[in-house]
Amino acid sequence: MVFIDIFLSLLSFFILIIFILVGVAFFTLFERKILGYIQVRSGPNKVGFLGMLQPFSDAIKLFSKENVLPNFSNFIPYYFSPIFNLFLSLFIWVVIPYFSNMFMYSLGLIFFLCCASLNVYSIMIAGWSSNSNYALLGSLRSVAQSISYEISLFLILLSFIILTGSYYLLDFYFFQYYCWYIFMFFPLCLCLFSSFLADTNRTPFDFAEGESELVSGFNIEYSSGGFILIFLSEYSMILFMSMLSCIIFFGGDLFSMIFYVKMIFISFLFIWVRGTLPRFRYDKLMYLAWKCYLPLSLNFLFFYVGLKVFIISLFFYWIDLSN
Repeated sequence: MVFIDIFLSLLSFFILIIFILVGVAFFTLFERKILGYIQVRSGPNKVGFLGMLQPFSDAIKLFSKENVLPNFSNFIPYYFSPIFNLFLSLFIWVVIPYFSNMFMYSLGLIFFLCCASLNVYSIMIAGWSSNSNYALLGSLRSVAQSISYEISLFLILLSFIILTGSYYLLDFYFFQYYCWYIFMFFPLCLCLFSSFLADTNRTPFDFAEGESELVSGFNIEYSSGGFILIFLSEYSMILFMSMLSCIIFFGGDLFSMIFYVKMIFISFLFIWVRGTLPRFRYDKLMYLAWKCYLPLSLNFLFFYVGLKVFIISLFFYWIDLSN
């Protein structure tokens, strides 16, 4: 019986990975279409009906290209860092509570923060092992940016955790049954969304891949399979951040179709920001993290801790009066 449960869990995880990869493929098509309409052009529309087969033709083209290995690169970390990056971005999906009860446990948000922090190491090793100045500068920028914004991200999530009293993602659904968190904590939700943008290296915080000064950033020496693995991990993290945003401040009703409409809407916001905003200056990015988001998230955290202590003390005082 135990082996059947393990087999069903692994089968569920395998099916999940397949659907994530297919979702990432169509998300790239969605992004190119939206950016095309923002820039008053049609986007991919030739391969298949309305360009529906464009992601698969891109994948075939990229995987069939020659895999160039730099002579002076450190081969083992250079080869395995994109694989490790993709593994982390796919493995992080097990924290979402599914119908199959695959890996449901009570410390989901802690697991998410651990995996998000480990993503920094794969980018850093990818840039360092390429033995290129551009790649090294891009990876150093990404490390500094991710560490800076993960602090404020953790403090913002800690505010929600203190109010909910749980790290378990399904509890967010029960606590938002009557009112979504976005209506009660709108400034905090905006800070969380922009921290997600910075954590996934998206515009206007895409300094790890700054084309104007770093050619292509930390992935400049990668081609063929390594290049596509890096971008698969980035886009799967965007989809995961969209799903996490829906769970945390859009109700978290995973068992209805409206949840996935909200998830697509938040993914659309990632693309909309890319098509609208120019890239920040790097010093302004760090200023925003340390001088704006960090004090704001700390202030909100102290306020919500005080609010919860006040409510609990009021509850016990009411119990004493009733007795």
